[in-house]
Amino acid sequence: MVSAVSDQPLIAFRFPTPLFQPSFIFMSKPLSAGDRVRLVALPAFVKTADPMPALRSPNVLAIGTEGTVINQRPGGYWSIHFANGTFLLEPQYLEAIEPG
Repeated sequence: MVSAVSDQPLIAFRFPTPLFQPSFIFMSKPLSAGDRVRLVALPAFVKTADPMPALRSPNVLAIGTEGTVINQRPGGYWSIHFANGTFLLEPQYLEAIEPG
């Protein structure tokens, strides 16, 4: 679809920008169970890793919070145990912590 005023295409749909945009981090090595990770960005909602998962407000976690990888889940999610619970997160929200 082209505008009658100019040759520029019209935008039919505009998707909203999330409040907390993830910073895309390319990890030097893939995650595995037992790795320590740090939260570098917050998703719009976090999903608990309970047997009956629930969506929670992102304010239950803070950027910089450290946790431990439990396992990988379907859909590219990782189960991460933090001090206040276990949550399912995508790797773009995580940064591996080098042991030291």
